[in-house]
Amino acid sequence: MHYLPVKEVYRTLQSSEKGLETEEAKIRLSKFGFNELKESHKISPWQLFLNQFKNAVIWILVGAVLISAFIGEFVDAIVIVAILVMIAVLGFVQEYRAEKAIEALKKLSSLKATVLRNNEKIEIDSKEVVPGDILILETGNKIPADARLVESFNFQTQEAALTGESLPLKKSIDVLDEKTPLADRSNMIFSGTLVVSGRAKAVVASTGMQTEIGKIAKLIQDVEQEQTPLQKKLDQLGKLLGTITVGIAVIIFVVGILVHEAGFIEMLVVAVSIAVAAIPEGLPAVITISLAIGTKKMLKKNALIRKLTSVETLGSTTVICSDKTGTLTMNQMTVKKIFANGKIIEITGAGYETKGEFLHNSKPVEREDIELLLTIGALNNNSELKDGSVIGDPTEGALIVSAAKIGINKEVLAAFERIDEIEFTSERKIMTTIHKRSNNKFAYTKGAPEILLRNCSQVLVDGKPRKITGKDKDKILQVNAEFANSALRVLGFAYKPLKDKNPEKDLIFVGLQGMIDPPREEVKTAIEKCKKAGIKVIMITGDNEATAKAVGRDIGLEGKSINGQDLEKIKDLHDIVEEISIFARVNPEHKIKIVEALRKRGHIVAMTGDGVNDAPALKQADIGIAMGISGTDVSKEASAMILIDDNFASIVNAVEEGRGIYDNIKKYVQFLLSSNFGEVLVIFLAIILGMPLPLIAIQILWMNLVTDGLPALALSVDPNGKKLMERNPRKPNEHIISKFMSLNMIITGIVMTITTLIIFKEYKEINLVYAQTMAFSMMVMLEMFNVLNCRSEFESAFNSSFFKNKWLWLSIFSSLLLQVLVVYGPMAKYFKTYPITINDWIIIIVVSSSVLIVGEIIKFIRKIRASSFCNIHKKQE
Repeated sequence: MHYLPVKEVYRTLQSSEKGLETEEAKIRLSKFGFNELKESHKISPWQLFLNQFKNAVIWILVGAVLISAFIGEFVDAIVIVAILVMIAVLGFVQEYRAEKAIEALKKLSSLKATVLRNNEKIEIDSKEVVPGDILILETGNKIPADARLVESFNFQTQEAALTGESLPLKKSIDVLDEKTPLADRSNMIFSGTLVVSGRAKAVVASTGMQTEIGKIAKLIQDVEQEQTPLQKKLDQLGKLLGTITVGIAVIIFVVGILVHEAGFIEMLVVAVSIAVAAIPEGLPAVITISLAIGTKKMLKKNALIRKLTSVETLGSTTVICSDKTGTLTMNQMTVKKIFANGKIIEITGAGYETKGEFLHNSKPVEREDIELLLTIGALNNNSELKDGSVIGDPTEGALIVSAAKIGINKEVLAAFERIDEIEFTSERKIMTTIHKRSNNKFAYTKGAPEILLRNCSQVLVDGKPRKITGKDKDKILQVNAEFANSALRVLGFAYKPLKDKNPEKDLIFVGLQGMIDPPREEVKTAIEKCKKAGIKVIMITGDNEATAKAVGRDIGLEGKSINGQDLEKIKDLHDIVEEISIFARVNPEHKIKIVEALRKRGHIVAMTGDGVNDAPALKQADIGIAMGISGTDVSKEASAMILIDDNFASIVNAVEEGRGIYDNIKKYVQFLLSSNFGEVLVIFLAIILGMPLPLIAIQILWMNLVTDGLPALALSVDPNGKKLMERNPRKPNEHIISKFMSLNMIITGIVMTITTLIIFKEYKEINLVYAQTMAFSMMVMLEMFNVLNCRSEFESAFNSSFFKNKWLWLSIFSSLLLQVLVVYGPMAKYFKTYPITINDWIIIIVVSSSVLIVGEIIKFIRKIRASSFCNIHKKQE
């Protein structure tokens, strides 16, 4: 396509400058398929199920079962196999849900593309782009397909992903020689590459595996499936516990045979059952599920997590660095004041309503005083007003609306043909467009008033340019400060008849437009929540310092402010960074400096951004947060999280959810390990003390399935505690099993062991099967009380959320119902149980409640000690 003229390109691809019709696009999507690269071989559900048996301990048990069947113990063999299959099914369900959750996350994270369909701009999923589509591209977009440029304004791309060339490449629509090498095809753009500056239109030539990047089979994944730090730690913990458990199982096996003269097969099955029950092989899968469920909850609160690893980090966040416009404020700009011809003029009307008046001292102003200022705002603009809403940047939308209030509409502006543009960047802080009218060329510029004034040599007074004086500049800057102190965002406007090669030199200053962007109502509450949670909030903005301080006051930010100019002079920012809450007039590179300073102070930093140049800071931050509405594709790809609504409150909600997820994982771990410790200790002590086995192999496996399965999983969806955001952030290197948790688990395991063995000993004198049934039911009930105990590390189990987790209560009820069926139902003979009485159940319930009572006592003592420590600390202060 690079060697064909634009008209021939349209003809070859059967497209036009109006884009494809909707029906034609559907036909092409059916013909060419989705615009995506083929994924590597995915594991099938059947393979996932078989993987549950890739465990040496499981196969030892399978071997023992086969031997049991060989010597005629068919019933035991069949029951154990059935339980093993059910355990495998549970493991399969967990891992399958985790896989599906990650797939869903990838789909949600997919990028969008803006195309022309039916001569209208629409946004679609990039995978729905088809050959012949007209792409609308601007700075920060990721190019979704290979395409031929048909329109270009200062357009440059970064093609390192394809060619390895690190420098931006300038593009054009010029026809090239047919033999031009790929790297030199300046009129072509390629899938997977990035737009680093300018605007363009391009007609899609190829999609999916037919693109250049598809031909070399380079697989680009939006979300990498990797183990989180927590999963790695728990995987290591699982292996350690597995080693210890196997050692204990060997001791049980040897002692059982040598001391108690038990049967080889019986002790082998018991020892391996203990190992199966105690080794927490399901930990990684449950953690993945917990993280995935958490990401769904966050999505409902408008925070899209792109990487599961970031969920953990959210819970440790100590600083949130947030952009102002659209994140702390509503991003619904309305021009309220203008300064033109030496007058401050009020504008009535709100939002994107195009009706309003221009008043000076309560009297209407002459159109001549404001027409050029408003025309420049409407021409120097890449947004569009459509059906009462703005497509594009809200700031530019506000300028279109202010111009429309005196009748400057599309028809009026059509007389000014745009022929070039010098784009706005965070470093330049100005933007210029060049227009042609009646064979004359004009440059129209807008930007930060103090920056713009440096480029102005004249000022417009009574419709005529004259030399600008120092007094004029002081007056303009004074009005700019007045506007800014009223929380208005201020832009300056200038122009020049274009007669030289520098469109931004010797400009004629025309005036100012000040627009209000009110703070979001929910932000003040969110910032207050951050204070209680020990999280510092920092505002970072390109706006004037006075404007930023005014907004900061409204939302409750406390601390000093500094502007970008002063920031550049500071060598050791980390020495003072904790005193600063507002950074104004900053460039993207300043964000990197701020992140570095905060991290030097040991902070875990969340940083927001939306532009191409924000990407380095987003990558460097512990949590990079891109804007879902205003963010570029580049910033989204560099981020760990995307704010769907661009709202600061959504960040705080995500942090809270991150803390809740981590707490629930801790609950699961505490319950699983303390219960498993109790099970192992009961068998181990019974063997050492010369007692018969309190639990047989089938019963041990049944408990692993019933009590370690359903209630444990239900803990992963436990509601967040009320005081979750009243604790300081956890340290990132903090081990998930704290000293307190370890002590609690040991005490819980000992209580479970002592109570079970006492009950077993008392009933053993009556009947061994009776005693084993009592010990079996006792262990199940102990674990049901223990699951309640593990719901909070700090608060009483009987708090306001006691009945809020319906899944937990359903799992407890299901576990107890299954236990009743095992004791009294047809399965009793297979599990070798005895029909215990109502009085026995009362004894079991009363005695097993001890584990919950002991847990409550431990929490109470801890609360008193924590309160005493706080009081001592306050006195010392």
